[in-house]
Amino acid sequence: MTEAAIGLGANLGAREATLRRGLWSLGLPVLAASSLYESRPVETEIAQPNYLNAVAILLVPDRMAPGELLARLLETEAALGRVRAPGKPPRTLDLDLLLFGRLELARPRLTLPHPGLLRRRFVLEPLLEVRPQIQLPDGRQVAPYLAATRDQEVRRVTGRCWWWRTAD
Repeated sequence: MTEAAIGLGANLGAREATLRRGLWSLGLPVLAASSLYESRPVETEIAQPNYLNAVAILLVPDRMAPGELLARLLETEAALGRVRAPGKPPRTLDLDLLLFGRLELARPRLTLPHPGLLRRRFVLEPLLEVRPQIQLPDGRQVAPYLAATRDQEVRRVTGRCWWWRTAD
């Protein structure tokens, strides 16, 4: 079994419920899930609502390749109303494969670690909440990168029990 870190985000609709449904819909054991964090959109020029974000650590069977997990993430996004369009518009659900064990990969559709991992506070803060000592595949600690993202507005809004609750 391999541990994979995924980032979850939503800024349309019932954000918390959609994040919960998305995580459960993946059908993989959840080893840990961060608190929920609210953040302003980054890397977009389009005015849009704030995001609700989290990070989850999944246990992935050895027979599942990272590309298969990515396909499952994309299918789940689509099933929960994600419409892909240019310009990073608002979305009902965004699922990013951040880390897949100690694998480093550079392919047209999949780069591991995720290329935005070290520059996005809305990913770093929840990731470090669930795995404070996490390292990149090359052995570098992730925690020192958080300081460079302090200018990004991110605030914790719930505790770590959000993902298994059955009602909002």
